[in-house]
This record gives sequence, C-alpha cells and structure tokens, in this order.
Amino acid sequence: MQDFEKLGVFYLGRLYDIKNKTQMEDLLLYDSKDLVTHAICIGMTGSGKTGLCVSLIEEAAIDGIPTIAIDPKGDITNLLLTFPELRGQDFAPWINEEDATKKGLSPNDYAEQQAAIWKNGLLKWGQDGTRIQRLHESADFAIYTPGSNSGLPISILKSFSAPPLGVRDDNELLQERITTTVTSLLGLLGINADPIRSREHILISTILASAWQHGEDVDIGQIIQRIQTPPMTRIGMLDVESFYPSKDRFDLAMQLNNLLAAPGFSLWLEGEPLEINKLLYTENGKPKVSIFYTAHLNDAQRMFFTSLLLNQIVGWMRTQSGTTSLRSILYIDEVFGYLPPLSNPPSKLPLLTLLKQARAFGLGIVLATQNPVDLDYKAISNAGTWFLGRLQTERDKARVMDGLEGASLSGQQQYDRKNMEQILSGLGNRIFLMNNVHDDAPALFETRWALSYLRGPLTREQIKVLVEPTKKQWKESPSLQPVQSSSMAPSTALQGISQIPAVPPDIPQFFIPLIQNQSVNQPVIYHPYILGAAQVRFTNAKTKIDQVKDVVFLTPVTDEPIAVNWDSSQQTPMPISDLQKTPLENVLYAGLPAAALKAKNYSLWESDFTNWLFKTQKLELLKSQNLDAVSMTGETDRDFRIRLQQIAREKRDEEVNTLRQKYAQKYAKIDERLRRAEVDVQEHEAQTRDQKYQTAISLGTTLLGGFLGRKALGGFRTTSRDMGRSVKKKRESEYAKENLQALQEEKQRLDSQFQTEVSTLDTKINPMTENLESIAITPSKTNIVVRFVGLVWKAN
Repeated sequence: MQDFEKLGVFYLGRLYDIKNKTQMEDLLLYDSKDLVTHAICIGMTGSGKTGLCVSLIEEAAIDGIPTIAIDPKGDITNLLLTFPELRGQDFAPWINEEDATKKGLSPNDYAEQQAAIWKNGLLKWGQDGTRIQRLHESADFAIYTPGSNSGLPISILKSFSAPPLGVRDDNELLQERITTTVTSLLGLLGINADPIRSREHILISTILASAWQHGEDVDIGQIIQRIQTPPMTRIGMLDVESFYPSKDRFDLAMQLNNLLAAPGFSLWLEGEPLEINKLLYTENGKPKVSIFYTAHLNDAQRMFFTSLLLNQIVGWMRTQSGTTSLRSILYIDEVFGYLPPLSNPPSKLPLLTLLKQARAFGLGIVLATQNPVDLDYKAISNAGTWFLGRLQTERDKARVMDGLEGASLSGQQQYDRKNMEQILSGLGNRIFLMNNVHDDAPALFETRWALSYLRGPLTREQIKVLVEPTKKQWKESPSLQPVQSSSMAPSTALQGISQIPAVPPDIPQFFIPLIQNQSVNQPVIYHPYILGAAQVRFTNAKTKIDQVKDVVFLTPVTDEPIAVNWDSSQQTPMPISDLQKTPLENVLYAGLPAAALKAKNYSLWESDFTNWLFKTQKLELLKSQNLDAVSMTGETDRDFRIRLQQIAREKRDEEVNTLRQKYAQKYAKIDERLRRAEVDVQEHEAQTRDQKYQTAISLGTTLLGGFLGRKALGGFRTTSRDMGRSVKKKRESEYAKENLQALQEEKQRLDSQFQTEVSTLDTKINPMTENLESIAITPSKTNIVVRFVGLVWKAN
C-alpha cells in the first residue's frame, strides 16, 4: 500500500472508479496547506459526510493541528470514542442497545461484533490500533456543554471583555463585534432587534462601545447598571432621557436581570473561560480538539453561544502572525441557519469575516451541511475545497452546481457542469467528489475507515461519563483555583483622616483606581506609596536579542531612617496611564511621612530606583537550539512551545515543498522515459505479431507449392528470410521489455529515495519534548530609562 504517513498530508481515502464501481489503489492524500483556503462538505443523511469530517479532524490532530468544532447534533463527540486495543469491552459502554436487540444479540455479543467490524475495517484501509494510539498521543480531546454541566462547563463572561487591540483599532471589526454580541444577547430575551431601528440595540451597543474603546471589560451585571445609569449624556443628537426614558430603560434592565436570575443561567458563567488559545492548546502546549456540543440548547441559546464563540475566534485571529501553513481548524458540523443567503443572524457577520480573512492567519474553516439550499453561496464560493456526497433532491443538486461553478471560476480549473451533474447523480454511500482549486482536476474517492467509533450522537449522560476524568483533574489542578491578591499595605496601622494631606505643588500626586473586587460599601483608606516606572532594554549580540520590558513597582513610604526601600517593593501590572488625578469621594487618608513632602527626595529615590533595577532586573528567556528561536518577554514555556510548533510546521512545509520541487524534474524525466519505453514495447509486440503472420503465410505458400509440384526453391528462401526476421523481431521485443522493466525498477528506486528523504524530516526534534536552553540577560545602566517616580495613593 502507498505510504500515507507523510508530513503535511491528510489520508482521507482511496480514489474511486465510478464506471466500474470499484476502489483504485491510489490513495487520496490531501495537502494540509490547501485547507487554509477553507472547505465545504455537503451530503445528505447517510452519505458518509460525518465519517469524512471526523477523519479530517483525526488527520489534523495526528499532524499536531488543533481544532475547534461546533457540534449542534452530537455526531462529532464520537471523536472521544477511540479504543487502541479494539476490545469488545471497550465498545460495550457506547453501543446502541436498541441495535443489539434488533439483531437478536446480547449487548456484550453486539459489542464484540462492533469491535470486530472496526478492527477489520481499519485493516482494510491499512490502519490498526497503533494509529489510534498515535491519535491519542498527538492531541487532547474535550467536550464542552455551554449552559450545562453534562460536559465540561464553559464561561461566557470573557465574551463581554474588551476585544484585543487588533480588533479595537479596526472600527469595522469593532462594530461587527458589538453588533453581533448585542443581537445575540437580545435574542436570549426574545427581542428580534434591528441594529439601526431598535433603541434597545442602540443603547446597549453604545454602552459596550464606550467601555471597549477604552479597553474596559464589562459583564452582564455592569450592563444592567449602565442601562439604568448610562455613562453618556447623549445618543446621537438627543439626550439619553429623550431617546430612551428611564422608566423604559428600567424595564429593559429588569428583563436582563430576570435572565441573570433565571434558574440554570449560572451554568453559563461557570467553567473554563472562553479563551481561544486555551481551547486550542493545553497548559502544556499540547494541541486540543475542543468540541462544543450544543444539541441541548434551544435555537436562541444556540445562536447566542455560537455568535459569541465566533467573535472570540475573530479577536484571537487578529492577534496571530500571518502564515501560509495550516495553524488550526474551525469546524461547524451543520452550518444551516448560521450563514443564510438573505437574513443576517448574529453568526453571519463573524463567519463572513473569517471566510474572508482567516486564510491569511493559517485558520482553516470547514463547513458541513445536509441542507445545501439555505446557504449564502456568494460567501462560500471562494472556499478552495468542496467535498460533495450524495444529495437528496434535484433542487439540492442545482444549488450545489451554482456554488461549485462560482468556486471553480475563482480557481484555475475548467468547469464542466454537465459532467459534474452526471458524476453527482452516481455517487453512493461514502463516495465523494473533491473539487480542489489547488489540483488540476476534480477527484472521486471513497472515504477511509474512521479511527473513532461512529456510533451516532451521544446522550448527555454518556458525555458526562466521558468528561468525568477531566473534571476530576480540574478539581485537583491548582491553576484553576482563584488567585488571591496579596496586600501591600504598610505593617503599621495609620489613623485615617477625611482630608487629604497638604502636599507642596511641585510634588505631583496620583491615585490608583479601586480594583474590581474592592467594595465601596466598606470604609476606603488611601495609603501613600512611591511608584517607580521604567523601561528596561535587554540586548545580547550573540543571541540577537533586543527586547524592551516595561516595569512598574510600588513601595511604601515610611518614617523609618530609610524612608523608601526598593527592596520592599512589589511589582504591579498596572500601567501608569491608569493613574487618576482625582480621588474617590468620601474616603479617608493615612498620614503622610515627612520625607514624602520634600521634593528633592524624589530625585534621590529615582537614582536609587535606577541602581536597584540595575542590580535586580534580568530577562529570563528560553531558546530552542534546533529552530534557533528565542521566547519573547512574558511568553511562558507553554506559549513558546506552541509558537515553536508553528515555526517547525512552517519550516517542515517549506522543506517538503523544496523536496518535491527537487524531485519533480527527476520524476518528469523517468515518466517520459517510461512512456517511450511502453510505446516501444507495444510497437515491437505488434511488429513481432505481424512478422509471425507473414512467416506463417510464406511457409504455407511454399509447402502448398511443393505439394502441387511447383518450383519451391524460391519459396523456401523467402520463408527462411521471414523466419529470420521473426526471430530478430522477437529479440528486439524482449529487449524492449527488459528496458521497460529496468526503467520501472529505476522509478521504484527513485520512490524509495524520495520516501527516505521525506522520512528524515519527521525525525527532527519535537518542540514539545526539546530541552529548551535558559538564557538570563541583565541590562546596562544606559538601557534603563526611568519614566516616573512619584507619590501615589492606594486604597487598602
């Protein structure tokens, strides 16, 4: 069998001869880079669409490519049913007992039968339990159930956080994010809001825009408060009260509050945050396949969550670097309703954005459906790959033909609509037509046997059993426990006063904002601190490192002999731009030590701060010797290894491409020589046959002439010459065959040489297991720039 464990290709099946209804020996190996231009999979129930898409996700996982899958029906959860040992007892908990009863078998016997079927099916396609084990080791698989604790819970709170800077800086993207978020939220209330005409939509959109443009995170509770007390005075040309009276705003706030207080809604706010990077990779940097099971949700809830998830993916995408290699996959198992041709549900805008822009960031979009009529074909006509299975009606076929024609016109293939229609009409179960704009022509193939046990949609109880080990790890994981903030208050309790201490005008003072978990209902006492902010540059010519780190430290100011001791300081992530010039109202102030009232002391403390930074600051980075890459400031071991995987994948794709180009000319030459040798063999065989006929005729004529008494000497001479020619032609034919066989053996040696070189690419060090080198770089004093040292007040 042809080798399918190649770098950067997905083994999806074997080519299929539709005329003879038989498999061909050639495998269908799909180049993973082609998926960067997205794919559409269309087929009716029973066409094998689920098996094909599951196999594609399996291949991506084996190649170290993570996937986020939206699963409205529950079929994709079968990816967690993988059993390397292929034992009946492994299948038993997951079989459909109704099927066993229909066949007159006990559950255990039916499980053994299913195990045997799966084992034999895999063997037929050149696979076994070892490949299933490889799938296990290549990626982690997780099932998330939003709004339910059957699977892994997922929190939507992150969905109302300010988008990344890349989105906030793009007005069009920011407005799309706000529009889809608000439309989804109002949809949960049963409000079908028009973004232009609905005052509910406009008010909440304005509230989100006001917060997000300043990088401020909000939650539903804060949205309720701001609906009652808007942060703006005017909306458009009208004041807020005229545009949306307080009584009506209170009604809207009550509706949202009722949603928040509804039984079961708390489940939407629990669990892992909706952070795309954590859904694509584990804490250790291992690729993940994150499946979002939404079959239990109603239509409004499903649209709400799907739109929020798509928005998060758009935001994550804009923070990634550009690449031509496949970085990750977004798969939607049934896109019906999310991308209609006429209406504009909340999911449509982010999906359109992803289809237009994701390819530049290495994110491949795979959309599947059994309802091809209700799709926006203008949006998906640029998809590079179409997988087409058996269709149910002529109307379905006509819509697919229209979409496929648009996709073909955007590529380089010649489109033959009549031929396509004939092919589609003859497709059977698990037979698909692949139209890939990167290939010269469409290909028919039969899908391979899935490594996962395709038993159909799982129940919520079965999902609960599957994810229980992960939930147990979550409970035991310290990283999931709430982080307790440490207090930096001076050890000496100071008496609070209601008036701010008088400070000379040449000493500027600022106020640190109250952190979110501090309650304004408790007495607030401001304590004095000295804040130092600097920019530290770390350079190293040998490793070509030149990175800048912004640091901010807080240290108490006391009445001790050394009033400010930077060794007692603590670093804070707060940027100095967050400092406020005015304090809160109705607060108390601790006493201010005398040293803080002398302006000249601040110059001394700034000098001390520079010296202290010079002695204490160092940049600890990680370096990969194999890929000659260095981690960035603040990049964790996990994130660095994730980035290394992408670098390695890009380098591998480049090397494979170079290798293919290197061998392309050799294959072209040997194929041309083979073609000529085959023609030569055919010509010599034909000449040998003709000469045999001529010799036989000549011999017969000679013998007949001798029998009839005619002179036969000339005839015998002619016959002798013909027999000589026949022997010569036979020798020439045998030589031609030997030459053809030698060329075939030469091509086999070339194939072996090519495969050997390809296999060496796969033996290089894996970024996940490489021992990274630690690098510590200290700054010079000239590379320390102090931006601020001054008096600040902090509430403790």
